[in-house]
Amino acid sequence: MKKFIIYTFLFAFVATISFTGCKETETGEEAVAYETLTTYLKSESMDLSYVIGNKDAGTFFAMAAPADGDLSAKWIMDIRGDADFNAGHITGAHQVAFSNILTAAATADKPILVVCKTGQTACYATTLLRLAGYPDTKALKWGMSGWNADLDKWSANCKDLTTETNWTTDATAAESFSAPSFSSSALDGASLLQERVAAVVAAGFKTASNADVLANPGNYYINNFFSASHYEGFGHVKGAVRVNPLSIDECDKLDPNGKVVTYCYTGQTSAIVTAYLNVLGFDAYSLLFGVNGMTTTNSFWETGGVTNHWGYDSNPKSLTYETN
Repeated sequence: MKKFIIYTFLFAFVATISFTGCKETETGEEAVAYETLTTYLKSESMDLSYVIGNKDAGTFFAMAAPADGDLSAKWIMDIRGDADFNAGHITGAHQVAFSNILTAAATADKPILVVCKTGQTACYATTLLRLAGYPDTKALKWGMSGWNADLDKWSANCKDLTTETNWTTDATAAESFSAPSFSSSALDGASLLQERVAAVVAAGFKTASNADVLANPGNYYINNFFSASHYEGFGHVKGAVRVNPLSIDECDKLDPNGKVVTYCYTGQTSAIVTAYLNVLGFDAYSLLFGVNGMTTTNSFWETGGVTNHWGYDSNPKSLTYETN
């Protein structure tokens, strides 16, 4: 069934762009669409855990830049704009606009590796491509920032923005909510998935800035995608709940009528989660740069033995690149 999805996505993508806003469910009950979609995803073993993958099994959604820079086994999809691509890109990379990732994926003759500036947009695209029938798709961890220091977009975004008024160790319990509702002309799960993925691609990467979330946490429904010990150890945005691992069955702990912001350590896992939630019909946003961008000198990085800390355990390599 997953292979079938590939051949029908392009039609769905065009249809979504042409007719978004004109769709109605056959029954007129918008909640039915969510139930149909999620039932299909579970039956196909395509819960969020499928998109995230497993490090031990080699299916994890991201890969670090190889020490030797050899990516000959990958079809490199670079989704950066002209200026960044021309300033430096991996040899053999295909420059693809984010809006065209489904079209380009259909031409790939190797497993896809998505590349961006920081890894965040690439992770968002990776979710959508995996759901579109390209399960081997991965994102380049840290993006081109991790490839060579010349292209580093991370360092300038690692900040300390937390204060006593916006940061806390007090836990907030997640409530229970109804399911998201959205309209669709599709009557079956496979078609719904095609339509939703195409719509999320067309909408582009949805993000929230750390400064705005910290200044106005009440404007968002914030999910800290950490373990319980890290939720307490780092502290967290005031009012943030902790729903992790966030299976489909746990999505009733997210507010379908609010702006759902997910954050993690780097903004890369949260991008994966956010894309998935938007496919499910949530109004979801990924908090850019994660806790690296909010509390980069937090003592818990060291005392908690936490990795994925830019400038500490994670740094750019010195790999070669081409310019235009």
